[in-house]
Amino acid sequence: MMYRIVFALLLVSSFGYGQKQNKKLLAALQKHTYYLASDELQGRRAGDAGEKLASQYIADQFKNNGLLPKGSVEYFQPFEINDGRKVDEKTNLKINGKSLKLKEEFEVLSNSTSGSFSGDASPSIQEANQVWFVDLSESLEENKENPHFDVANLISEKIKNAKSKNATAVIFFNSNGNNILSFNGKDRTEQTPIPAIFLTKQGREKHLSDLSTTYSVESTISLSPKIRNARNVVGYIDNGAPLTIVIGAHLDHLGYGEDGNSMIKNGEPSIHNGADDNASGTSSLVELSAILKKSKQKKYNYLLIAFSAEELGLNGSKYFVENPTISLNTVNYMINMDMVGRLNDSTNTITLGGYGTSPSWKSMIDGVKEKGFNIKYDSSGTGPSDHTSFYRKDIPVLFFFTGLHTDYHKPSDDADKINYNGMSKVVRFIQQMIELDKPAQKIAFAKTRESQTGTSARFTVSMGIMPDYSFSGYGVRVDGVSENRPAKKVGIIAGDIVKQLGEHKTSSVEAYMQALSKFKKGDKTTVVVSRANQELSFEIIF
Repeated sequence: MMYRIVFALLLVSSFGYGQKQNKKLLAALQKHTYYLASDELQGRRAGDAGEKLASQYIADQFKNNGLLPKGSVEYFQPFEINDGRKVDEKTNLKINGKSLKLKEEFEVLSNSTSGSFSGDASPSIQEANQVWFVDLSESLEENKENPHFDVANLISEKIKNAKSKNATAVIFFNSNGNNILSFNGKDRTEQTPIPAIFLTKQGREKHLSDLSTTYSVESTISLSPKIRNARNVVGYIDNGAPLTIVIGAHLDHLGYGEDGNSMIKNGEPSIHNGADDNASGTSSLVELSAILKKSKQKKYNYLLIAFSAEELGLNGSKYFVENPTISLNTVNYMINMDMVGRLNDSTNTITLGGYGTSPSWKSMIDGVKEKGFNIKYDSSGTGPSDHTSFYRKDIPVLFFFTGLHTDYHKPSDDADKINYNGMSKVVRFIQQMIELDKPAQKIAFAKTRESQTGTSARFTVSMGIMPDYSFSGYGVRVDGVSENRPAKKVGIIAGDIVKQLGEHKTSSVEAYMQALSKFKKGDKTTVVVSRANQELSFEIIF
């Protein structure tokens, strides 16, 4: 859809700047936001064509504003996203010499191990064969009224049983006809010990019509990581100063909601333009790059970064802090802008996260006499945005956020709903705070409480760990551990992979959050972690 841009008469708190300057800022913010949130960019999903258009646009703006390229490839810092698993082309299955069609006649289990196998197999005789045919129909019928029945657990147990009796592979089917299994590349359940396949109804009827006979079977199962390629955009203002201020915003959004992070769960896929989340922050970043390049305040250098794959788990910012293009020891602090486009005119309130990460924030914020909005403070240095990655490197952070709204993570988050006057207030506030900052020396860093990050689970206890959202393996890798919390007290450390909490498997962050919801304060349980290829158990008390 083509949007018609109308520059309305907008009033903006001047912050001591001329009317012409402020009108120019408003026009630029609108221009950037309408482009970045246009249908042409198809929701800027990390690794997709729309994200590449957005990153190229930002790089061009940085260049036009006079910033130096500071990525690993000019303005860009490419990185890979592990997008789950995919079935390779060489995967095949033959029964009695006839090839079956993948997806139509057979499916590979999402968590199957790779490998080749062959042999004779009979649905009526299992233990005499190396390849097992397993009919699930009886178990499905017995448990059709059981609300606690879990097909995944049933399949896991049957595979373990087959493996214990020297089977080399398992081929599942349902003689009642329903197709109950399909490949899910996002599946992070524990990998099966032997290859596992499911015959669809079509495949069973065509190739396994007689359940009393013996069939010759041969197959190769090959699964590999599915990779998406994303890129951060990094520009630098070199003032020859000893310290650098990092300013960031994420450029990506949800695309058509393919990654399951849309608030719209049913219906036809639609473009999620993400005007507020986070074309607003990215547009503000671009304009701050122009303002700071022209600024007479030369006490700091400035590194401006548009992060990708924030929506997938802060991947871009985490990649940057692990592969920085400047020394992190020279970074004074990091400012993050995420969803700064919906300032409510009635409350006129903005949230500043990370307030507790440095005692210097108070004087720096108080130094801006004409703030333009009310401020609500959140002390935590962590949260569901890119400043968390810098906080984990003991860098003070300040997170600008104008609040959630009913269009969050929906296709309705469009550019015509943005409060551009409010965006300009954020830009001018950050400009003033930086320019009025008198001491050109490092501000002190302080640890803060952990902030609960997004999940559908509701829980009242915490281990006190920060999950690594970019980890794509089985379990939850610990990115950080809070002081005086259960994990720290028992000796869990950064890098550990939490695999089980009590009786609950924690294959992913969401599974971990669901497990936490089963406990209350004072409960005792066992935490199983993997550390340097060793499995360790810890007894914790919430």
